[in-house]
Amino acid sequence: MSLEDSSSELLDRFLALHPRKIDLSLERIETLLKKLDSPQNKLPPVIHVAGTNGKGSVIAYLRAFLESAGNSVHVYTSPHLIRFHERIRIGHEPGTSGTGRLVDEVELVKVLAECERVNGGAPITLFEMITAAAIKLFASHPADFLLLEVGLGGRYDATNVIAHPVASIITPVSLDHLEFLGSDLEGIAREKAGIIKANAPALIGWQLAPALHVMEDEAARLRAPILIAGQDFNCYEQNGRFVYEDWMGLLDLPYPELEGHHQLENAALAIATLRRLSPNLPDSVFETGLQTVEWPARMQRLTHGRLLDMSPAGCELWLDGGHNPAGGQALAAVASDLEEHGPRPVILICGTLTSKDTAGFLRPFQPLVREVVAIPVPGESASRSAEEVAAIARSEDMTASIADGVEQALQRIAQREWPVPPRIIIAGSLYLAGEVLRLNGNEID
Repeated sequence: MSLEDSSSELLDRFLALHPRKIDLSLERIETLLKKLDSPQNKLPPVIHVAGTNGKGSVIAYLRAFLESAGNSVHVYTSPHLIRFHERIRIGHEPGTSGTGRLVDEVELVKVLAECERVNGGAPITLFEMITAAAIKLFASHPADFLLLEVGLGGRYDATNVIAHPVASIITPVSLDHLEFLGSDLEGIAREKAGIIKANAPALIGWQLAPALHVMEDEAARLRAPILIAGQDFNCYEQNGRFVYEDWMGLLDLPYPELEGHHQLENAALAIATLRRLSPNLPDSVFETGLQTVEWPARMQRLTHGRLLDMSPAGCELWLDGGHNPAGGQALAAVASDLEEHGPRPVILICGTLTSKDTAGFLRPFQPLVREVVAIPVPGESASRSAEEVAAIARSEDMTASIADGVEQALQRIAQREWPVPPRIIIAGSLYLAGEVLRLNGNEID
């Protein structure tokens, strides 16, 4: 048995422990954590992040800013793109510098096995088990901060065992995970607002009014200080620069490495959080962080690799994990900006899951895309078929064809005559994005 198989086997075994009935409660993970000697009470200062879109990007900015200031930063995110270990990043050791490291296989196996042993076969979800394991790991390594991403919702998410975060962040909320959170925006916002805690500042990203009212009410009930995007802080582009302004004044900063106007808003939310927590941070921390931030599969341009080699010569190949209507709007806006600065035929290679609003995701692309090439999401039982994605695209008045996978799609596109090399965007699912990075030979470390 290889070490890689060891963690995979443990994770597979945890699936068998899934409760027959999921009750909205933190009782299972709280019980497990108590058996693990309550590591949630031994963590470095926690910044807790919920929302529908932008959670991972905000965390990427927070990490870049904090590390540029010399801090050691633990990070917990989900899902992973290529391998499970991406979900758990351990901050650099005290007295050293750097970007930390992904959890290694030996320590991952050890902590998963310990969680399995103390859980004793009790019903528990996979996410609860791996969250408990991550918390145990983070508590055993000193760091300056832990950036903690909610998995689903907020109030009853396994990460919400943190009683006293130093800040709670809620990125823009929209309709997603409808099978779990419902189709009512206020109800979804109420679940996300469940991470707000008394006496910890709540940083609220750009929200629709019904969602914002719910969050304001929850913060007022808990007497949590609240800072609201568009009111207490703002951002805009000016002459190719990123301008941020808040209660402390104005910052004239370089444009972020991550593409898209929505990334300005994600960066602003991270900056507002850190200026609230550490008002004396120098401007250089934000300047450096904006230029070093990395977050794979978020409008990432693939500049080398197998998939680019099989694509049309001179084309642009972009990858994004967007999968819901808000993600489609953000991605289409980036594509529109790219088109304005350098017109090319735009091809969208798209695979989606049955749980997602595929029509809502595709709709913003209708005026931009010459063709949708529909593919299945590899290895996912919940994938829509290529035929179904293509039919949905046609229902939105888009030209569509089908392919067996991303490689076949790129090969077919490469066989055509292109007066101007196309701009190819692969999107629709984070699971698809992970497979694309794997096929292309990209690594995440």
